Amino acid sequence: MGYTAAAAAAEHGALAHLLPPDYKRTIASWLHEDCPSFDYGGFVVGEEVKTATLYAKSSGILAGVPFVDEIFHQLNCTIAWGFREGAALAPTPDQPRVPVAAITGPARCILLGERLALNILCRASGIATACDNLRALVRSHGYKGILAGTRKTTPGFRLVEKYAMLVGGVDQHRYDLSSMVMLKDNHVWSTGSIERAVGAARSVVGFSGKIEVEVGSEEEACEAARAGADVVMLDNFGGEGVRVAAERLKRKWRDEGKGHVLLECSGGLGEKNVKEYLCNDIDIISTSSIHQSTKHVDFSLKIDH
Repeated sequence: MGYTAAAAAAEHGALAHLLPPDYKRTIASWLHEDCPSFDYGGFVVGEEVKTATLYAKSSGILAGVPFVDEIFHQLNCTIAWGFREGAALAPTPDQPRVPVAAITGPARCILLGERLALNILCRASGIATACDNLRALVRSHGYKGILAGTRKTTPGFRLVEKYAMLVGGVDQHRYDLSSMVMLKDNHVWSTGSIERAVGAARSVVGFSGKIEVEVGSEEEACEAARAGADVVMLDNFGGEGVRVAAERLKRKWRDEGKGHVLLECSGGLGEKNVKEYLCNDIDIISTSSIHQSTKHVDFSLKIDH
């Protein structure tokens, strides 16, 4: 596992600068959720200033740093990181716990933030690691297009999960329903045709928004392109079917002056089978496997003593 593609984005600025102002209120609400009344454990340890060490106990890509920073900022603690976000953490048999950061502040405040910080780091780092692994895999097979996540995120936790995708070096895809129009089979069935669905969408999204249409055949793909779709998603085509269809569609659209239409492939893709779908006629490969069912990276936090 090497240096993540997020480094390219970081050259243009800090990923933390993407976060909206209200993420701080979200952190405050999560702290309240974990301690809505009396903090009995905090009463036990009191206000004595302590330092705690954050350890990585399994390998992975560090992600979620600005969220953890804000947790301890709100609790009047300071945190010093030994690694920058996007770094590969690699415990060994000789060093099974890698010190990642040091938190200093009142003991009760450190422990108030402990579980929330660990939950975010474990989840975000797990997603970033899965993204980095799959990105490296598709690149190793010569795929030059976009690897993207999906909108299949955890309610209330989307901001963290989408952020972690960026740290892991992949495209986050549309953030929400307002970010891009995606017309799936239910939209088409409800309106009667792809042409009618695309026309209705274009009437409200205007020139500035992209429209994507999910299709189940080459005929539907051509109908979507003719109707004005910007992106056409080949859904559940199967590996060989995707490669054959993509080559034919791209050649046909170039001949028809529609070479700008992007092709996306999605549906059940992951590390075990993505190789079957790889071809550079596909512009985007999207999968929820890199964020929906990923393993966590294991972290712990221990008061120095």
